[in-house]
Amino acid sequence: MLKRAVFFMQSLLVAALLSMAGAQAASPTVRQPQVDTPKRVLFVGNSYMYYNDSLHNHVNRLASGADPTLEKAIQYKSATIGGAPLWHHNIVHLTTPGNLGIKEPFELVIMQGNSTDALSENAKARFREKVVEFNEVITKQGGKVALYMTPAHIKPSKFASPEMTGKTADMYVEAGNEINALVIPTGLAFAEAYRQKPDIKLHQDFDGSHPTLIGTYLAACTVYASVYGKSPVGNPYDYFGRISKEDAAFLQKVADETVKKFYGR
Repeated sequence: MLKRAVFFMQSLLVAALLSMAGAQAASPTVRQPQVDTPKRVLFVGNSYMYYNDSLHNHVNRLASGADPTLEKAIQYKSATIGGAPLWHHNIVHLTTPGNLGIKEPFELVIMQGNSTDALSENAKARFREKVVEFNEVITKQGGKVALYMTPAHIKPSKFASPEMTGKTADMYVEAGNEINALVIPTGLAFAEAYRQKPDIKLHQDFDGSHPTLIGTYLAACTVYASVYGKSPVGNPYDYFGRISKEDAAFLQKVADETVKKFYGR
């Protein structure tokens, strides 16, 4: 009984840490997808994207699950470096047609920084600098940029704090608004899921930073809803039966609610 009570209190703390600042996030300028049904998409980030069979695979399967005609048309690529901030990536090489096996330019490039960038003024400034620089490269090739807002840490991460969700959200929205890019509110979706269901496990318990499988699934639903402009609710994709129907339905609903609230759709 004591162990269960301690776990319950820890769960409530997690929900409080992630939700306190999330509701105060800055408002995005771009509220609708900038690419109609994107098919050539590049994901640029770090381990937050490649954990659990890679975010781009889950988004691909959600999009194909909603529209089977996309299954053969979609050309997704993922370029990730463990622990990397955005400036570690060679965006010119990654987006030059043919370098990653895609002959035509990417229609959409989804980018993320290091999960702790918003906690340091220097890291935050460098993130903003690279977002502006990379956007110029991508737009010259006819593509659009979307920024992937990372989730806040929870305990046992030493970076976990009640302010992390809000600081991270504001950093991404400010950068996104500057370059007129879509911001994907993944971090706010995590906060909302914990608010509604404090005992859900979206983070790995050994570090409080990286996503669990259902954390990645929630992220994928949020990406899908944001860049395709369609609700993930009712989508049949459940990672080949590895995600329970109950979890899938809950996470789809949270992603849908978060995206609609964030964009005011």
